[in-house]
Amino acid sequence: MITVILVTHILLALALVGVILMQRSEGGALGMGGGGAGGGSMMSSRGAANLLTRTTAILATCFIATSIMLAILSGGSDGPSSVIDTTDPKAPSSSSPSQDRSGPSVPLSQ
Repeated sequence: MITVILVTHILLALALVGVILMQRSEGGALGMGGGGAGGGSMMSSRGAANLLTRTTAILATCFIATSIMLAILSGGSDGPSSVIDTTDPKAPSSSSPSQDRSGPSVPLSQ
């Protein structure tokens, strides 16, 4: 189930990028459809712009919906929520001093 939603999510992301790049730029320097009324403008009619705007909105809504579904499906663990809760209190910690008080094992002087 998660795999199907993930593949759909990736396809929606690619389609969204493609549709956004096809839109006419209002800034003049961005996008494929920007600039002049000559042969360089790919989609210059108002109807095509409305279609691309609606398509972008639909793809963005579907993208957000799949993002929420993936977040809900992946975050359902019932385990402890803290690292402190996962440690075993009976296990000795490695930072505690040794209980062997027989003396140093390395000679201090020769």
